[in-house]
Parts: sequence; structure tokens; C-alpha cells
Amino acid sequence: MAVVESLFLQATGTSILLGVVLMVVIYFYLSSCSTKEEANEPPGPKPLPLLGNLLQLDLDRPHESLSELAKTYGSVFKVYFGTKKVVVLAGYKTVKQALVNYAEEFGEREINHTFKFAEDHGILFSNGENWKEMRRFALTNLRDFGMGKRGSEEKIVEEFQYLKEVFESFGGKPFDTTQPMNYAVSNIISSIVYGSRFEYSDPQFKEMVNRANENVRIGGSASMRIFNILPWIGPFLKSRRTLNMNAEKNKKEVRKLVSDLQETLTPGERRGFVDSFLLRKESDEQSGQKNSRFNERNLITTVINLFVAGTDTTSTTLRWGMLLMAKYPHIQDKVQAEIDKVIGGRQPVVEDRKNLPYTDAVIHEVQRLANIIPMSLPHTTSCDVNFNGYFIKKGTTVYPLLMSVLRDESQWKSPHTFSPENFLDEQGRFVKKDAFMPFSAGRRVCLGESLARMELFLFFSSLLQHFRFTPPPGVSEDQLDLTGVVGITVNPSPHKLCAVKRT
Repeated sequence: MAVVESLFLQATGTSILLGVVLMVVIYFYLSSCSTKEEANEPPGPKPLPLLGNLLQLDLDRPHESLSELAKTYGSVFKVYFGTKKVVVLAGYKTVKQALVNYAEEFGEREINHTFKFAEDHGILFSNGENWKEMRRFALTNLRDFGMGKRGSEEKIVEEFQYLKEVFESFGGKPFDTTQPMNYAVSNIISSIVYGSRFEYSDPQFKEMVNRANENVRIGGSASMRIFNILPWIGPFLKSRRTLNMNAEKNKKEVRKLVSDLQETLTPGERRGFVDSFLLRKESDEQSGQKNSRFNERNLITTVINLFVAGTDTTSTTLRWGMLLMAKYPHIQDKVQAEIDKVIGGRQPVVEDRKNLPYTDAVIHEVQRLANIIPMSLPHTTSCDVNFNGYFIKKGTTVYPLLMSVLRDESQWKSPHTFSPENFLDEQGRFVKKDAFMPFSAGRRVCLGESLARMELFLFFSSLLQHFRFTPPPGVSEDQLDLTGVVGITVNPSPHKLCAVKRT
């Protein structure tokens, strides 16, 4: 009911009346159509006409509802979001088998109504040859510009100095870490994509970051999930109008940044990913190549994909890390003791990771428990597939439930609590875990994984070296909320922390 009420609050009286009429028409139409079931499909709860299994799902937190249904229906089951059939994959063994062993069959991306404006362009929301070529080009060039290598390390270390100044400016008083953390992380991908960083005070930069984060929050909201089921309600949704408006503004801003780089482009000098793309675009045009995928729309969409993905996921994870350190001060004590012993007062570097097993385990445990992309981005099957004894038709939407992997009771010592020991052996040595899958797996694994891992280690260890994180005065550790706000990613609930400078 809360979802329905929120939808109606976004609409005017006239649009509500129109919506009700349309819903009645659609209801009788769809109720007259029987849901076609294929032989040997995965099991699942019985759907209602029109509604499907919506009454059994919490659309504000669907990953939790799906995890509960997995306990009843197993590791491969189906649910109906309205009239749309979705197959859910749960548990480490099943998700890994599908994404890795059946990578081609489960490797397509679903393009829902929310992100239709990006369909068939860029990396996140495209398929086929366009996706292959854009991903391959992006991966090659991002590596050339130091992604996950020494070049990125230097950028992160430099950026931390700017972030440190912002944290110090609050003098140990409570503040919201969201914006400074977003700006710092965004500057890393910006320096790789554009060839330079932005000042935190730059209004254009601030607006781009804020719009990107707003779209991530709105894109996975309950109202947009309803919109994907009933797209005709789109014109009545404020959230959809905001999403589209932000997307258009982002395209306009990126187009301007690209144009500025185009004007100063030098063939023998590549400042960043955009330069590489522009030079390839010019080369294709000069050679008379027709239907080249190196066109403006692919460039703009790919840059936005990289900017959004390279900002939100890592900054969100780091904010969870600071919150968890404030909530569990005894764990923060052990991290800081290890950093002090191994590093002392010098700047942490990537090479230190192997000598900081407890710190490394804490970072991994933050990623595991924070569970920031619990359902991954939806996949679709590229062909009819027989999987684990069930038949799944070509074009079926598939949710690889990453939450069920990161909290699989057969894989973790303490699946439901914050425990760095999940990644440590009895001697306190760091242990890699196959079920650690926050970046997904297979063909659609996050292409920025190596960069994200480097950012998480360097930012987290540097922050803990210089600051102690505590709740605001009058707030106890127990009062810090770990519920999270669900969008495309799961962000910490709004909060403030004190970053007390260590002496």
C-alpha cells in the first residue's frame, strides 16, 4: 500500500482519475489472457491476474523478499512482477554456475523502461556487438590510462590530500560524508576519462555528481519498479520526469566537456579515455568506414556509464566502511593498531595490502555485508536454456541475487553479522573466498573492479590512519542505523559522523 500511496502522491487529481480508468481497462484485458507456462519451468509462488506476485514482494526492498522466497522455492525459481516473468538465481553455487559456466546463455542485459534512453549504446545497457566493442575498447583504454596500476595509485594518493582537508575542516564536529566522498571518488574516474580532476567547489562538477547519484537512487525506487511493470503511468510520475531531466542535463554537460577536449585534441597525445575515443572516431571517419560504432552517442553514453558507475559504487562502499567503523569501535581499534604498526605515519600504498591482513579483511567484510548491489543489474537469457533441470525461455529476465551469495550460510562463518573473521584463517592471515562476488561475475563482471579495489584500500586505510570515526555527541553506537536506503545501489541511511583527527 505504501508504494501505491507514494505513486498517487506524485499525481494530480485528473491524472489519478485517468490512471484508474486505464488500470481498469488493462485489468480486464490482462485478466482475460492466461499466463502461458512452458514445460518444466522453475517453481514459484502462484501469480494473481495483473498483479502477479506483487503482494508477496516488498518493492522498497525486493532483494529481501526474494531471499525469503528462495528458502521456500529453492535456488532457481520464478516470480511475476505484474505480468512479467522473472527467474531468480540464489546461492553461491547457482549464481556462479549461471554467470560463469553459462556465461553466454545468461550474459545479456535487460533494458527496462527506466533506462530505455540508453538502449543499445554505451556499456551498461547495451547488448550484442555494440556492447562487445564498447566494453573491449573501454577496458583496453582504461588500462592504458593506469586503471588498477601505478598511475591510478598516484591519482588516488593525490586525491586523498584534498579529501583529508575537507574532513579536517569540520574540526571533529558531525557532518554528512556523502558529498566529499562522492567528489573524491568521482575525481578518480574523471581524471582517467577526461584527463583531469575537478575542484570540489566547481558548480558544474557538483551538479553532475549530484544528478548521477540522484538517478541511481531514483532508478531503483519502488515507483520506477512499478513504472517498469506499467509503463503507461510514466507521464504521471515525478520520479520519472526527474530521471529523464537529469539524464538530458548529464548528456548536455558531457557533450560540452567532450567538445572542449575535441578543440584541444592532439593526435600524438592522449590525455584520457575521451581523447582515445575521439581519435578512433576521427580515424574511422577519415577511412570512410560506414556504420562505425565510434560515434557521438556511444561516446556520450559510455562516458556517463563510466562516470556514474565509477562514482556511486565505490563512494557508497567507503561510506558504509566509515559508518561500520563508528558502530564497531573495537574493530576500528584493531585496524588502526595494524596500520600504525605496519605503516606508521607514511602514506599507505597498494603494496602495503599484503602486510595488512586485518585491514584487508575489514574492507572485504564491508563490501560483503553492505551488499550494495543486492540483485545485480538484471540479465536476460540470450537463448532457450536448460539449467539445473529447469527450462528457461530465451529473453527471460534473470535476477542473479548477489545478496544470497554474499550471505550464503554454506559459505560464510558469520553470514549475517559484521565479522572480519569471515576473511581470516586461525593464524590471522587473509583468506580469499570464492563466494566474495560484490562485482558480479562472468561476462558482465564490473570492468572497473581493479580500480575499485585499489580505491577502497587506499582511501580506507588513509582515512583510518588520519581519523577516528565516531557517532555524533548524544548518539550511541547501537543507534547507528544499518538498514540502508535502496535504489539501484543500497546507500547508508542519512546520518552524520565525527571524523576526529588522530594525533
